[in-house]
Amino acid sequence: MLNTNLNYEYSYTNAESGHHHHYLLPSLLKLLNKTKQKRTEKLRVLDIGCGNGSLSNLIRKEGYEVIGIEDSLTGVTNASNNFPECKFINASVYNLPYSDLGGEFDIVISAEVIEHLIYPRELIKSAKNCLKPNGSLIITTPYHGYLKNLALAVTGKMDSHFTVLWDGGHIKFFSVNTLTKLLIEEKFYN
Repeated sequence: MLNTNLNYEYSYTNAESGHHHHYLLPSLLKLLNKTKQKRTEKLRVLDIGCGNGSLSNLIRKEGYEVIGIEDSLTGVTNASNNFPECKFINASVYNLPYSDLGGEFDIVISAEVIEHLIYPRELIKSAKNCLKPNGSLIITTPYHGYLKNLALAVTGKMDSHFTVLWDGGHIKFFSVNTLTKLLIEEKFYN
């Protein structure tokens, strides 16, 4: 049996922030701070698919307790070595070690992960299992609505944008409608 986790692991070579952190972080912090203002205790955040841990660390610097989950062993190693103030666990979203997570979370974040999953519904189920009652889920994913796809088609950039010629790329493409439908089907209401 082929163990794809070992043969096709995404390798992280450093702990630098990704380019997407620059435009995601302000909105993420705004959402986190809305929850933070309603509470007096330090909020617990679970970062599912934390990569090299850089986003987890940026969130921790804002006063949150952060635990990151990452399927890539090199990601967890980089994260643990560079950001010891956070806790990182090597695990798959499809099989989270709930006993190692230390209880329920106020917020679950999954930034730019769901589009890489064969079974994105499992991310929603896992997040729901990790949240306290009335906890919040924050998911980010590239937008793939009608107008964007039309613009790609008209400009002849459809093949380069949706290329299948690189390993580990996006395999699911969400619009506001499809992500909303997924959340509703999994009974994840606002």
